[in-house]
Amino acid sequence: MMESDMEKGRQYPERPRTFSTVRSRSSIPLVFRMLMKINPRALIVLLLLVVCGVFYLGASTSPIIVFVFCICTLSLFFSLYLTKWVLAKDEGPPEMSEISDAIRDGAEGFFRTQYGAISKMACILALVILFIYLFRTTTPQQEASGLGRTTSAYITVIAFLLGAVCSGLAGFVGMWVSVRANVRVSSAARRSAREALQIAVRAGGFSAIVVVGMAVFGVALLYAAFYVWLEVDSPGSMKVTDLPLLLVGYGFGASFVALFAQLGGGIYTKAADVGADLVGKVEQGIPEDDPRNPAVIADLVGDNVGDCAARGADLFESIAAEIISAMILGATMAQSCKIEDPSGFILFPLVVHSFDLVVSSVGILSIRGTRDSGLTSPIEDPMAIMQKGYSITILLAVITFGVSTRWLLYTEQAPTAWLNFALCGLVGIITAYAFVWISKYYTDYKHEPVRLLALSSSTGHGTNIIAGVSLGMESTALPVLVISVAIISAFWLGRTSGLVDESGNPTGGLFGTAVATMGMLSTAAYVLTMDMFGPIADNAGGIVEMSQQPESVREITDILDAVGNTTKATTKGFAIGSAALASFLLFSAYMDEVAAFAQLPFKQVDIAIPEVFVGGLLGSMLIFLFSGWACSAVGRTAQEVVTEVRRQFIERPGIMNYKEKPDYGRCVAIVASASLREMIKPGALAILSPMAVGIIFRILGHATGQPLLGAKVVASMLMFATVTGILMALFLNTSGGAWDNAKKYIETGALGGKGSEAHKAAITGDTVGDPFKDTAGPSIHVLIKMLATITLVMAPIFL
Repeated sequence: MMESDMEKGRQYPERPRTFSTVRSRSSIPLVFRMLMKINPRALIVLLLLVVCGVFYLGASTSPIIVFVFCICTLSLFFSLYLTKWVLAKDEGPPEMSEISDAIRDGAEGFFRTQYGAISKMACILALVILFIYLFRTTTPQQEASGLGRTTSAYITVIAFLLGAVCSGLAGFVGMWVSVRANVRVSSAARRSAREALQIAVRAGGFSAIVVVGMAVFGVALLYAAFYVWLEVDSPGSMKVTDLPLLLVGYGFGASFVALFAQLGGGIYTKAADVGADLVGKVEQGIPEDDPRNPAVIADLVGDNVGDCAARGADLFESIAAEIISAMILGATMAQSCKIEDPSGFILFPLVVHSFDLVVSSVGILSIRGTRDSGLTSPIEDPMAIMQKGYSITILLAVITFGVSTRWLLYTEQAPTAWLNFALCGLVGIITAYAFVWISKYYTDYKHEPVRLLALSSSTGHGTNIIAGVSLGMESTALPVLVISVAIISAFWLGRTSGLVDESGNPTGGLFGTAVATMGMLSTAAYVLTMDMFGPIADNAGGIVEMSQQPESVREITDILDAVGNTTKATTKGFAIGSAALASFLLFSAYMDEVAAFAQLPFKQVDIAIPEVFVGGLLGSMLIFLFSGWACSAVGRTAQEVVTEVRRQFIERPGIMNYKEKPDYGRCVAIVASASLREMIKPGALAILSPMAVGIIFRILGHATGQPLLGAKVVASMLMFATVTGILMALFLNTSGGAWDNAKKYIETGALGGKGSEAHKAAITGDTVGDPFKDTAGPSIHVLIKMLATITLVMAPIFL
């Protein structure tokens, strides 16, 4: 048995016990465990009753809501089809399955612990929100509709908790599919590059469809439930145009969970990655994902909890925040223009994202496998294949967006307004495509910037760092220009749509910007699919390396992995662009809410007022301090991993010649406990800062006779934090992605290939870039939107 093992490759004896140290009990959410205990027939009856109840709510609200529920239901069946298709693929030889099981157990164990901690913090925050809302003032609109403090408090808390639960589920779905698809992609790579690509894309597609569908369904269900419960539009009750403001808690709950998921997962994955690379690749000279590296399993687990679970929660809250902000602005505009039936303007974002599910599904299905073996025929460029799918998705999105605007935004008061709004959507779609292209240009090693960065590695570690930092700074220019043109173009198109208020003033500008944001996110499911593809391909490469597959198989997974780095970078660019537009909308909604509560006009924020200027400084400082704490958390945790890996190599010299097994479980335990501990400080900073600043300046304002000072300072803080956050996130994401792919480019054989001095310098750059692109950068996306939603929810305490 021992001899046959050695004949297969460099493998350990007693293979079934190789990964036993990282085993943990399976992580299935409590809700699913309870459902599994119910009799199948009773469960079917229960589900039918739930479905009937949901559609009854929809029918009692609007035919548009019924349409949204139908699309979400169909997308659920499509995601089930994708799941069945992916899981039907083989898991390869036993050594692959064994490694995959260890990764799955580690990821599910950390997920359970991490989300247990997040849920406790969410419950505490829900009680704080309840307390604040029970003692806050109410707006005249709420008093007129009979919506008292108690009802308002419970509505906000329910929305917050539902948003938090759905965001957590989005993260679970992202992780669940990735830890099952990775080994199937590895196995497929032994046969065909195209088949491996198709499995990875469809696995990512399942996660994307579920995440987007859940965001749309959650907001629609909450809207319908509140509509029926509060008897909206009946005599003496709330108007439908006031309803979207009650949904803000949902966006805050989603942002809260996404922030901690991104922080905890990002610290986990990058600390393990940095520790594994510094000792394994640089000091010991062993390949990436080599089974002799004690941190390799922790690194592979990190791909799932940091990239898949966290990104699922991130995109979920992005879409939820954008939908809610657009609904608020649509309702405000419909009210000021006295539109007879405002439901089309309010529910338009839900319909756009319903069509997103349809067009993205077509794009996912357009990527097909072939029977040609990747081992004997030239390997097609996976990026080109996915770009074709994205082009198909965009083309269909343009058509469905035009149909949606004509259906829902046509009004007799301005018969051509829908055409202007359709053009706003086109601006958003073009912006999304531009962001994807710009990110690809700066992070793909087929283009000059990454190749120049790789060339700088040939002259040493220092020049690599200088080139990477300068590339990241330069890469902020084009995206900012694109965002600027998009905001101004969309605002102008909305303003000239012909919609005017009672005084004859044009009012469609802000809503035009909201429509552009919807256009940008109208292909979100496909973009998320490309993002999820990255960590699945990365994991597949690790499994191939650890199971000692032939070099030709590793070549295929290396190509997929390099493309995955680019798709992850493009998604981050896409996410920060949408975050910028969504935050602009939420900022406008915040000013409207303050004006409603204070009964005073609040249209401008004057930064010439010293206190307001100080608020802006604090907002910019918050981004830098948050980023610094996030990166230092990775550094501290990585130091623990480096120390542990070095200890194992010293105390177990037999590891290097395969006579002793590394203790993978020890590294998994170190990064799991450290990441949970380290995520608290930056997360608490993000949540408490705007509240503390608002309350302090509120007290100062009342003492100096400036009643709106607290709200103005918070508005300035929000504005400056958004602007600084956009630039910081672009810098961190792009420089990190470029460093990673510069290393990958050298590993293809350029500039001396693996083991050369240029390669060692590139590894140093990649190590610096790891916390940039996978911890601090993505966390800032969430931070920007969470600052906007927390100010909306907490606005009453600033007055």
